[in-house]
Formats: sequence, C-alpha cells, structure tokens
Amino acid sequence: MLASPSRHLQTFAHLVRTEQVTPGTGALRLGVDLGTANIVLGVVDDAGAPVAGAWRRATVVRDGVVVDWLGAVRVVGALKATLEERVGTRFERATVAAPPGIDAGTAKVFGNVLESCGMHTTEIVNEPVAAATALGVRDGTVIDVGHGTTGVSLLRGGQVEFSIDEATGGHHMTLVISGALGMGYDEAEDFKRDPDNAELVFGLIRPTLEKMATIARDALRGAGDPGTIHLVGGSSSFPRAAEVFVDVLGHDVVRSVEPLFPTPLGTAMRRTP
Repeated sequence: MLASPSRHLQTFAHLVRTEQVTPGTGALRLGVDLGTANIVLGVVDDAGAPVAGAWRRATVVRDGVVVDWLGAVRVVGALKATLEERVGTRFERATVAAPPGIDAGTAKVFGNVLESCGMHTTEIVNEPVAAATALGVRDGTVIDVGHGTTGVSLLRGGQVEFSIDEATGGHHMTLVISGALGMGYDEAEDFKRDPDNAELVFGLIRPTLEKMATIARDALRGAGDPGTIHLVGGSSSFPRAAEVFVDVLGHDVVRSVEPLFPTPLGTAMRRTP
C-alpha cells in the first residue's frame, strides 16, 4: 500500500531531524530548497518515497532573491556531500525550488547555485507547486508562508493557473517581536521558535499573519473556486495560524503536517525528463 502524503512528510521530517536513512528502490532523486531561514535538501527514491534529508539554518535568500550566492553554494555543497556519504550515491543532477513570480534572471541564480556544486539543474520549480507535489494536490490552492515571503498558487488539473509571491513572512514576525520585547533580532528569532512562548508570540504576530492571509485573499479574488486551501511553510507552524487564514479568507484551510517540509520534499519528488 502506498503511503499517504502526510505519512511521507512525517517520515521525511524524521529523517532530516535524526540524520537517518531509510532504504529506497530504484534511482534516487535530489531536491534543494533554498529558503530564507533554512536550506533543506531531500532525497527520494524512484517511487517518490523519502530516503534521507539534511538541513542547515542559513539566510542566503531575502525577499525571493539569492543575496549570498557564495554562502548558498557552500551550504548546498556541504549538505550534498553529507547526503552522498549517507546514501552512497553521487548526485549529478537536482531540482531546485524558487519563489513564484520572480523573473527568469532571478530564478536562474537558484539554478546556478546547483551548477556551482557540480550538478545539472533538472527544473526550477515554484515553491508552492513543489509543496503541492508533496501534498498530492492537483486541484486547489497552496499558500506557502515562509520566512521571507508569502506565496500563493492555484492549481487546476495539475497545472498552475497562477502564482504570486509577496514579501511578508516569518522575518517580519521576528522584527515585530524584536521591537515589542526589546530584543536583538537573533534573540527574538530564538524566542519565536520556543514552544513555551507560543501564546505570547501568537498575540504579537497575529497582525502579520493577518497580512499574509490578506495577501492570499487578494490574490484569489476573482479566481473562482479555490478548491481546498492548503497552508504550508515554517511560518504556519504556530498552532493557531490556520484559524487566522480561515477568518480572513472565509474559507476552510488545511494546514499541512510538518509544514516546514512539503516544499523540499516535493522538490525532490518532481519528475523531469
């Protein structure tokens, strides 16, 4: 029996966090997610089942643009080498995720990072589309609330009807916490991530979540039936994040399990010639 998307995501998250490997079948595929707060690499087998993953906190992307190209190359190269040793395979090609709505030249830089790590870029896929791949979504909407941006993609029949991306994300939440509590940025980021602070943090960052939801509402206005709306991305990890989107959108919203990981897993799952 094939595992459900949720089971795959839980398995992948476990493999990333524990640095373990699970046996796969057939050729292995590599996906790279250059996020604003984390770089995550995922490995899947020929059936799309997770085999391994690795991550590192890194701030090489800002507002959808690679701002530290050398840092991105160094981190991706190091994580690639780590995974190659773990799974016993050399990766010569990979898919990379990039924010939707950026121009071709900006997107090409994401591929250039892979090329500089000795890999051929098989595809540069929009982040919400990659997340939809991991979630098994062919019809519906994916809202990806990352550290730097909020992306919205509407899919019909497995094809992207439209994608947008705007600069509001977890970075802006951290700035709010920093200002409200008189903390430095790094201290505020750690404070935000501590589950013991969830209620206080939610009260502070709710207006930012509402702005993210408003971006999605405005993007979907006039688009017809959005179908099931899926919420992914690290900034949706707060327990009550989905309720804010429900209030603003006036529509049911399903938050993914392990919301940080649909994009990197889906990036690895992409099949290209």
